[in-house]
Amino acid sequence: MSRRLCFVLDLVDDPALIAEYEKHHAPGRVWPAIVDDIHAQGIEGMEIWRSGDRMVMIATVADDYPRPRAVPPEYDRWEELMWRFQKALPHAAPGQKWVPMTRIFDLAEQRGGNI
Repeated sequence: MSRRLCFVLDLVDDPALIAEYEKHHAPGRVWPAIVDDIHAQGIEGMEIWRSGDRMVMIATVADDYPRPRAVPPEYDRWEELMWRFQKALPHAAPGQKWVPMTRIFDLAEQRGGNI
């Protein structure tokens, strides 16, 4: 069985940088070692959505996520490149990029109540 996690992150508010960031994430553009590493962690599916400079990542993960793995050498280079475009949220821990979100509403849970 899998579960879904959501994370939030901001981009540097610069249209040219945002366009470049999106190009790095176009189909076939994320480095293969990074895609392999994402799967190795137990992430079964991932989407990133953007509105302005705010992004939301939705990840479908396996029950044993995060899995231990050998981090590929490309990982640090990819992260360094992405920091050029990303900025930490004010409430993020030092060095933290993607901040976990807390679900506060689920329509399916509402069906049991008197609407």
